[in-house]
Amino acid sequence: MVEVREWSRSDTARLLRVPSADDDKYSRGVVALRTGSTAYPGAAVLGVEAAWRAGAGFVRFVGEQRVADAVLARRPETVTGSDVGRTRIDCWVVGSGTDAADRSSEDAEALRSLMTGSARVVMDAGALDLVDRVSAPVVITPHAGEFAKLRERLRLPVTGADRAADAREVATALGVTVLLKGSRTLIAAPDGGVTALAAGTGWLATAGTGDVLGGVLGAVLAANPHAQLHEAAAAGAWLHGYAARLASGTENGEPGHPIVALDVAQALPRAIADVLA
Repeated sequence: MVEVREWSRSDTARLLRVPSADDDKYSRGVVALRTGSTAYPGAAVLGVEAAWRAGAGFVRFVGEQRVADAVLARRPETVTGSDVGRTRIDCWVVGSGTDAADRSSEDAEALRSLMTGSARVVMDAGALDLVDRVSAPVVITPHAGEFAKLRERLRLPVTGADRAADAREVATALGVTVLLKGSRTLIAAPDGGVTALAAGTGWLATAGTGDVLGGVLGAVLAANPHAQLHEAAAAGAWLHGYAARLASGTENGEPGHPIVALDVAQALPRAIADVLA
């Protein structure tokens, strides 16, 4: 059996801080998202919303104009359009709400550039097919179905008998951090370490919450450039789950109530305040 570390509230608190008088929008973390599509514009909206709500100082969105318009309608603080090298990017979030089958040659070239760069990258959904070509510090965030397909591509057995061992095997094989989503989320580092945390609440099992998670991860990774990648990812996942508990009214063990993904994003500031208190 794989030894698994349990991630806690106090662990998360170590990676959150109150901005000082010396901080500016760049020192608080710059997140860029290349997410969403005309088929799924909401993925971009949710990810951008979550990045802002999780404390990013600067959020940039790069994508189709129709999707950018939707992002700006919700979050006008966001900078849209291609980066021309004047803005430091601490973490990219890619793949949410996209389909590899619809990827243009321009998008493919841009993604390959990011995945061989120096900035951290959170890879989800429609970008996971490129994970075997990365050299950047990468966190992948597959759900169970995506993870099974990834193991098949790596010619690894798909049994699901030991999720921790399976996640560690993939992380080691690819040299990336694996955040395997589920009721018990697992974070496996390339060096073999595995961390676990409860997802938060069953009410979190609803469309779009994975897009919110991507934005939260982007913000936490960007704000903690010197933290180990798997620890920053665990902190982001814990914060996402706690925000879901607050949004659904289950933080004290109550049955709670249904939520939508945007509720989770909107609960993030309260979640951060509670952890910092």
